[in-house]
Amino acid sequence: MTDATLTAEGPAASTARSGSAPPRPRWWQTSAGRSRLFQVLALGPAVVYLLAFFGYPVVRNLVMGFQHYTTKTYYTGEAPWVGLDNYAAVLGSSVFTQALLNTLLFTAGSLLGQFVIGLAIAVFFRRRFPLSGLFRSLLLLPWLIPLIVSGAVWRWILDQDHGALNQFLAALHLTEGHPGWLSTTSLALVAVIGVNIWIGIPFNATILYGGLQDIPEELYEAAALDGATGWRAFRHVTWPLLRPVVSVVLVLGIVYTLKVLDIILGLTGGGPANATQTLATQSYQLSFQTFDFGQGAALSNVLIVMSLVFAVLYLRANRRAVDE
Repeated sequence: MTDATLTAEGPAASTARSGSAPPRPRWWQTSAGRSRLFQVLALGPAVVYLLAFFGYPVVRNLVMGFQHYTTKTYYTGEAPWVGLDNYAAVLGSSVFTQALLNTLLFTAGSLLGQFVIGLAIAVFFRRRFPLSGLFRSLLLLPWLIPLIVSGAVWRWILDQDHGALNQFLAALHLTEGHPGWLSTTSLALVAVIGVNIWIGIPFNATILYGGLQDIPEELYEAAALDGATGWRAFRHVTWPLLRPVVSVVLVLGIVYTLKVLDIILGLTGGGPANATQTLATQSYQLSFQTFDFGQGAALSNVLIVMSLVFAVLYLRANRRAVDE
């Protein structure tokens, strides 16, 4: 075979005759490989940010929970490993049971009030009426005010002697004397839950209102033809289609409420007589008032585990309900 013949058949025919396959392209030389590489590079900054500002503090807190970490550690650099002693100390303390019960009551009461009122407001604003946009904007005011300012205002409103609430109730002759909303053990937790409900309503109403906007109006018209209006339309149309948004609202609400700290510190500081003491406030006091950072970290790790358990349980239950 002449050189002219080889040139005419081309390199592919020559390779086929020689019995060796052409080299396969590297994964990054393919279109799919370049797309995957671009995705990884795009996610890189976000992953680095999460690891640096969320992953590291969580891991550091987990390690600190097993160490005797105090103010002395800052100038000696020594944090002896104590194993589970910090957990045994915080779980066996007399305050822990009260703080755990208060945390559960505070979380359940806050979520129930925020969600029910937020859903009612969202359904109400689904109707079109004059100035509805202005009123929806005003709903965000509690969310825009700094929590420390909200705490100071509500502390004045709920003051036993000079508070606006007691003066209002006394003017209407609805109460005898001046109830100690923040100074009585039987009322303090209820008052703190009420203030936290007021703070959380804008979040619930805004997210649920956004979910309601995604439900097609044609479904309500079809349901009305079948006689499903009012409560029946809410039960058979609104609620099933709103359930994914409800899941997000409740899971975020649980995680946020479990760690609420500033509003309780601003109102009662955990008192009176630990009546409003929660795991979050107890962790704060252990870390920044008694300066036992190891025990404070151990208690905050308990909060992290509780948040994860609630989130996983609710997501699994919601997925099962959707599958059914």
